[in-house]
Amino acid sequence: MNTSGAHDQELSAGRTHPRLVERERETAVLRDLVRRTAAGRTGLVVVKGPAGIGRTALLRALAEEAERRGLRVVETAGARERMLRFGSPGAPLGSAALDASAADGHAAARGGRSGDRGRRARAPFASPDATAAPPLHGPLLTYRQVVGSASVTRPTLLSVDDADRADLESIRALVRLMRTRHDLPVLLALGWRDREEQAAPVEWATRSTLEVLRPRPLSGPGVATVVRRVAGTAVEAGFQAGCLAATGGIPSLVTGLVAGLGELRLPLTGAGLEAASGGDIPVFGARVRRLLHGQSPVAVRAAQAMAVLGDGTATTTGAGLARVETTAFTRSLRRLEAVGLARASAADTWSLAHPAVRHAVLTGTPSRTRTDLHGRAARLLHDSGAPAGDIAGHLLASPAVAREPWARALLREEARTASLRGAAEHAVRLLRSCVPPGREDTCDPVLVMELGIAESRVDAESGIGHLTSVLDRLPGPGLRLTALSALVGALTRTGRTGRAAQLLAAQDTGSPSGRARLQLLEADMLLAATDNREAYTDLLEGVSLRLDLPGATAEERALLAGRAFIAVSRGERLPQALSAADRVLLSGTPLTDSPVSLAAAAAALAYADRPADAAHVYQQLLEGADAVPDHLRAGLLALDGEAAQRLGRIDLALRSTAQALGSTPGARVTHHQTLALAVRLHALLDRGDVVAADALAGTVPPDAIDDAWQWSEYLAARGRLRLAQDDPVAAVADLTECGRRQELWQRTNPAASPWWYWAGHAHLAAGDPAEAGRLATRAVDLAHSADFPVALGTALELLASAGGERGRLQILEDAESVLAQSGAALSLARTRVARGRALLRAGHVGPARKVLRRGWDESHALGAHALHDEAHGLLLSAGARPRRGAASRGAGELTRSEKQVARLAAAGRTNLQIAEALFVTRRTVELHLTSVYRKLGLSGRKELRSALGRPRGGADAAAARHER
Repeated sequence: MNTSGAHDQELSAGRTHPRLVERERETAVLRDLVRRTAAGRTGLVVVKGPAGIGRTALLRALAEEAERRGLRVVETAGARERMLRFGSPGAPLGSAALDASAADGHAAARGGRSGDRGRRARAPFASPDATAAPPLHGPLLTYRQVVGSASVTRPTLLSVDDADRADLESIRALVRLMRTRHDLPVLLALGWRDREEQAAPVEWATRSTLEVLRPRPLSGPGVATVVRRVAGTAVEAGFQAGCLAATGGIPSLVTGLVAGLGELRLPLTGAGLEAASGGDIPVFGARVRRLLHGQSPVAVRAAQAMAVLGDGTATTTGAGLARVETTAFTRSLRRLEAVGLARASAADTWSLAHPAVRHAVLTGTPSRTRTDLHGRAARLLHDSGAPAGDIAGHLLASPAVAREPWARALLREEARTASLRGAAEHAVRLLRSCVPPGREDTCDPVLVMELGIAESRVDAESGIGHLTSVLDRLPGPGLRLTALSALVGALTRTGRTGRAAQLLAAQDTGSPSGRARLQLLEADMLLAATDNREAYTDLLEGVSLRLDLPGATAEERALLAGRAFIAVSRGERLPQALSAADRVLLSGTPLTDSPVSLAAAAAALAYADRPADAAHVYQQLLEGADAVPDHLRAGLLALDGEAAQRLGRIDLALRSTAQALGSTPGARVTHHQTLALAVRLHALLDRGDVVAADALAGTVPPDAIDDAWQWSEYLAARGRLRLAQDDPVAAVADLTECGRRQELWQRTNPAASPWWYWAGHAHLAAGDPAEAGRLATRAVDLAHSADFPVALGTALELLASAGGERGRLQILEDAESVLAQSGAALSLARTRVARGRALLRAGHVGPARKVLRRGWDESHALGAHALHDEAHGLLLSAGARPRRGAASRGAGELTRSEKQVARLAAAGRTNLQIAEALFVTRRTVELHLTSVYRKLGLSGRKELRSALGRPRGGADAAAARHER
């Protein structure tokens, strides 16, 4: 431990030894004992505690104080490599203690100068003949002579560290000598490591002058002090708490942890400790293992069982795995808890102290023992009815057990669950443990098929190989269709559309069932192609996109939905495509049709400026999300957020995209989540939160952007962000790249993506109105011919901004008129603000105020704070003094819970009464009211009645009960 700048501290000055932290009481006792011995009295002190607690440091501090007081100091230690007897014939203690200058090499003088300073000798209590156990009178006579002779000239400190490892009879001889020779000015200090299987000599309890010191683990501030001394830096609160949890306050573990993090080049922070806890930490891990192996064999087995089973291990389960009685297991855990390695989690459950401790224990467990423990843990948990997820990890660590029939069935079931969660990589690991490499031909073909399907998403080559190998061996047409569908999808996603088409062409279409299978496979092929641009382009050149199927079967509807989505994205045959999408949604249900098919049909409507219809479908699918795999649910949430953002429902868009993204970092988002990422960026910018949008974009490294069409939408959103940050050059770059990608994906429909709108405004900000006008004119032409009102209205607004003053007002008025019928509330509010600005610039102050006031109210109700602030500034420029009196128009934006609270508050209920009526907390009521005031633009409770309308009689409570 670093003690620079503190070497002159001494115990006699009443200050703690520089190496010691939180040991004031112990050092005070030791000082007093040294003082008494120097005055001619006999003393006996035992420093007890687990390894690493600081016993040796206290004994060293005692020796230094004894030297300063002029005592002769003899230090020794119990044998470490074997249980040796000390005091037997030939032991070097006598010569070492009496003559520190002896040349026999057994002892050396340390500390103290010749003359008035004590002489300090170090001698091993060892016997050259460990097999001969002398009778007790042998050591007694030897020590009587040695100690008596040593103390003739001056008082003596005899310090024995690790006394618990020495011969117990020898220790008893020393203790007995202290009891019978009260006249000897000798202080006997023993360092005794607590051990479950070995107690201290019973004689200690009968010695009235005995002092027993039990150093306690360090507290949080004590840990911080040690870390600060070792590292020389301030200690972060998070690291202090984590370090205390990992080390239990054992000083040697604290210093080991600091040293280990230094070797790993990790900072001494909570995040640094968390990053290191995923593996074995150098120095720290070695000290944990040394501390553990100083415990009893039962305690070692208990720790290994805990490390294998993980946190929250039930006592009975842990005892069963350790193969010990429950009482012995609990007693061992108490010992481990005392040395900082374990902790009680809850009622009758235990955990190792920290993940770093668990890794240290696992690393120190022989690999064969670990494998055996995992296999037995799997069986033990299975027999006790534990969830399959808790058992699967143990089976993966025990390959031999994993191939047993019961284990294979469990792994397959858990793999299905993982696939539904979207955890394809985990499903592959589980299934590969059931299929020995090179023995696929001898395995159950259904099992190999399941493996191939799981691999098709994460390791397409392996998946294609496994699916191809079992395609002709599968029993029944249903399983063959399942395998064929996955195979066609994997081939298409890897660009091998020709081979996929050959598989489709080989299908028997002579029967209705055969034709249905072909339609479903073609639908799967279309869906898979949206993950690979080259495959998508090749496929569109070689397959039919007929839209005249009746949609009478689920297979027909799946094919129609895919074709309709592609046609609408390309802006082709729009009436037929929308009619096909409507047929799919009218005839299909979540019970009979794939959610992918229904979502594709709904997306076709959204890309045809019918986001409200699409949102209704998405909500229906999400309400039945229990049957939807997690990765598809993320896609549904992304589409739902996109529809909400198109409708101006910013809060809903943010909620849906937050659920879709979850805790996935930007570098690892799936293609479904990439769309959610783009929509979330747009929603944050709609709300005016540029800082949050920039932080979100910052989570995505440049190399994460691939060729998928969803990343094109991300580039559009990021370009808009750069525009909001007053960086039009970067905005133009992102949006131009987005436009290039959209052309390659043939997403030419202006209603499919608003990239062109933000690209136009970026060109305007960069001083290129001609390019902005070109983009606007093209969008106007396409949207007008397709009758897409939102795309047409926003394109007209961009055209007005890019053109001259002449005709601008009329174009903006046309845009406002078109958008007023579209349901795109935010686009309408944005256009109104633009029109108000143009009217104000033209000198039409009165009309400008009127239009701006409407845009001001609508943007406030939508939560579009940036647009609202812009409208507010324009109103002030127009000489208006805007006040939120028209807020009742935003009541429709309240959530159901907010409406309940607002109605009861408007009826005169107090917050406490509302909370009791709705069975919520008072704080929840306050939060809802704050949100209501913000959305409705109210200053307080008094304005609620006029904003909502006076409730009729007692209908407020009845309505609240009904809505609950």
